[in-house]
Amino acid sequence: MKPKQAFLLFLLIFLPLVVSQAQKLNQTQVIGSHNSYKSDMAPEILTYLKSLVGAASAQSLEYAHLPLEKQLDLGLRNLELDVFHDPQGGRYGNPKGLEIISKSTGRAFSLDPEKKLEAPGLKLFHVQDIDFQSHYLLFADALIALKNWSNLHPDHHPIFILINAKDAAVPGTTSPLPFSAAALDSIDLEVRTHLGIDKLVTPDLIRGNHGSLEAAVLAGNWPNLNEVRGKFLFVLDESEEKIRRYLTQKPELKNAVLFVNLKEGNPEAGFRIINDPISNEAYIQDLVKKGYLIRTRADSDTKEARTGDYTKFEKAKSSGAQVISTDYYVPSRFFESTYQVSFEGKRFERANPILD
Repeated sequence: MKPKQAFLLFLLIFLPLVVSQAQKLNQTQVIGSHNSYKSDMAPEILTYLKSLVGAASAQSLEYAHLPLEKQLDLGLRNLELDVFHDPQGGRYGNPKGLEIISKSTGRAFSLDPEKKLEAPGLKLFHVQDIDFQSHYLLFADALIALKNWSNLHPDHHPIFILINAKDAAVPGTTSPLPFSAAALDSIDLEVRTHLGIDKLVTPDLIRGNHGSLEAAVLAGNWPNLNEVRGKFLFVLDESEEKIRRYLTQKPELKNAVLFVNLKEGNPEAGFRIINDPISNEAYIQDLVKKGYLIRTRADSDTKEARTGDYTKFEKAKSSGAQVISTDYYVPSRFFESTYQVSFEGKRFERANPILD
């Protein structure tokens, strides 16, 4: 082989690897799950809800996920966790849905044989008293599971985790405790305690020597992918009011675990949640090109899976949003559908299509 041919062969083989090695975190695109902790909802409760609010409303809850570790084994790199404040413990230990199951079946339903819900700390489920079945009843248990999985796969792509701090009242159910500033800060504490700061991509890391997180983001200060492999990036996916409460505990996001969903123009802006990529495709593309990380959705409320409609997913991909969530990385087990979301080759991460 002539020297020139050998050099060209070298470039063909190794140049893609060099590009991949130099790829920044924001220059990737991953797929993950929505309400990732959610296990199968008891059919008796679904039947009850259909009689109460109608089939159309109840069917939005007809989905469930694999345990977090199995999702990560498949290749998913985004998760969403909903937490409830329970500093004394026991507030959610006897959900009213258990009575619905018992009356319908005549049998007792074992939700928490180890009495984990009696312990103080953040709880992990979807809707109090109704959609309470979770692979991990405690936020701490989910974090421990994530850490153990990560330790076994130390070179994994950073995993994006959205946090919803649930405190909305639902008629006829247990009143949740509000997420005060201190309660929001308890999310940080549990993540630090059970996952560890060495496992985190934090706002401080991205800010570096810049005057604000947003300034760093606009300057392209996201780390190279290989510098943050084996780590997690957490985002508080909440209203601005709740985010402002969190910022009273973590001004300018200094020493913070969580990034926050604040609109561009705020010094703490860096990660945006924009759920509809159809009406916001150009907007998302503009933000991505400026340097922001964006999460959007491929589907919601089981609608796309029931009709086989990939329009939202196609727009999510072409928008360049770095994080795309779905309920259907595998097809539904609740109704007949072939709808399934992944990139080419059944993969769940790839280079960002609109960034070099």
